Amino acid sequence: MPRYLTMIRIDERNSPADGPSPELLERMGALLEEITKAGVMLDTAGLKPTAEGTRVTWSGGKMSCTDGPFTESKEVIGGYSIIQAKDKAEAVEWTKRFLRTHEDYWTITAEVREIIEA
Repeated sequence: MPRYLTMIRIDERNSPADGPSPELLERMGALLEEITKAGVMLDTAGLKPTAEGTRVTWSGGKMSCTDGPFTESKEVIGGYSIIQAKDKAEAVEWTKRFLRTHEDYWTITAEVREIIEA
């Protein structure tokens, strides 16, 4: 079965300062338990804020490192999952279910991409 990487994009400037609500964490936990029991989830995690990250760039034969936060970025990757699904439609459906666990005041975009198998 193909594997898919889902990148969860958020706008750090408009995310709740206190992070996810306890209710969101409960709904998310229940869904993650379901997707794991279904044998679909391979790995998932949230990411620390960009203020704690570093971008490493190779351009024009030179290497540069830039410490966060990355204020020029409107959306950043706030988390990811790697799932194994029968097809892209199933991967997208699980992603939709994950997004629906969030309250209405969240603005989240998820990008679902198939992983190229070597």
